Amino acid sequence: MRPLDLAVLVGYLGAVTVWGAWLGRGQAGARDYFLGSRNLPWWAVMLSVVATETSTLTFLSIPGVSYLGTLAFLQVTFGYLVGRVVVAALLLPAYRRGDLSTAYELLEARFGSGIRRLTSVVFMVTRLLADSVRLFATAIPLALLTGWSFPISVGVIGALTVVYTYFGGIKAVVWIDAVQMGLYLLGAVVAAVVLQGLVPGGWSEILTQAASAGKLQVFDTALDLGVAYTVWAGVLGGAFLSMASHGADQLIVQRLLTCRDVRASQRALVGSGVLVVAQFAVFLLVGLGLWSFYGGRTFDASDEIFARFIVEELPVGVTGLLIAGVLAAAMSSLSSSINALASASAYDLWAPLADARDDDRRILVAGRWFTLLWAVLLVGGALVFLEIGEGAAAVEVALGIASLVYGGLLGAFALGRFSTRADARSVALGMLAGIGVITWLWVFHRTAVAWPWYVLLGTSITSGVGWLAGRGRGSATDR
Repeated sequence: MRPLDLAVLVGYLGAVTVWGAWLGRGQAGARDYFLGSRNLPWWAVMLSVVATETSTLTFLSIPGVSYLGTLAFLQVTFGYLVGRVVVAALLLPAYRRGDLSTAYELLEARFGSGIRRLTSVVFMVTRLLADSVRLFATAIPLALLTGWSFPISVGVIGALTVVYTYFGGIKAVVWIDAVQMGLYLLGAVVAAVVLQGLVPGGWSEILTQAASAGKLQVFDTALDLGVAYTVWAGVLGGAFLSMASHGADQLIVQRLLTCRDVRASQRALVGSGVLVVAQFAVFLLVGLGLWSFYGGRTFDASDEIFARFIVEELPVGVTGLLIAGVLAAAMSSLSSSINALASASAYDLWAPLADARDDDRRILVAGRWFTLLWAVLLVGGALVFLEIGEGAAAVEVALGIASLVYGGLLGAFALGRFSTRADARSVALGMLAGIGVITWLWVFHRTAVAWPWYVLLGTSITSGVGWLAGRGRGSATDR
């Protein structure tokens, strides 16, 4: 790495880490540490939500999607927006009425503490596996950009992230996420500006070439369950995926609970959906620019295309800025996972067992220990995957793990919200059936049913089995 690029990168990492730790000053209890005293501005939370769901893989991979194909991925983002609107209308008011600390606390009032613990543990296992794979896969392009080894790349991301997450809590996570989202979006815009100068005729010529090659297609109306990017899979599948990830996953729900009131939470959530559509449009357009610049050249992996452009074509200093953007995306995803896992562990598992539900100070101390524990587990999991192998398959594994269980989680919330027949036993059976069937599909029929359909199918199976096996309301006392 060139000296100026290294200086830009080191300066950014140092500033972010120190600022994040400083933001945690004055914390008195777990409410401050995990919920930001429920006093964070909605627009900062909105930016944090988008940064949380945007990993380094998204930053580097989405341009590769349009490079190899079209703009059809945008259909999924339309579904993401629809799903957020549904969550904002149906689930957020319920979360805010109960003054809840985690997403799964909502289920306790309806089905008892056993279902709360079950859903929380499902979330923890899923996050550990999926985010370990995501962190491992992040190290591959980062090693290409920096020249570091894979273990050093993982170690640097993990060490710096855990410092500001441990000291700063959710307040540091949200504010740094907001800054880091601005940085990697700036990086994408800078790349687009550079492409304007590198491609003869600029963006006018890029779009003309893309139109002639049929790469500007956004909508595909084919009704084929095996095709991932169609209107039906995008809008329906994307909506259910978004409802699960933003309504039943503590990773996102925790951020929405930091807003001042339900109206602010709704603004943050729906606004993030609009921003995600715009963000993915920028990433996909960069991919078209790269396709024109490289003349459709074949690469070993789609993730390599944007990474190689950053290293080989950008001016000195700008490369350092873009590498900082790659690290920003990685750190924002990891910090969010660590803090969400620690909050779920402290509130859903530790506090009830330690008889400390109302002891804010003790939950804070436990939460910080869980922060360190989950950081070690996530980094350790990434290093384990480094020993197994590397490549694009890791991204598929991460997406697959989340899709397998999201239907079960969303189905449990649907039963709690809309069914008077379901009870704790039937919800557990429904989740087992939903997750089991989708896992079977993923293992044996992956090409027949594309991943955007998994959450919709899993939710339907969980809800159907839970309703049929239910014996009536009143099981919340069954603990």
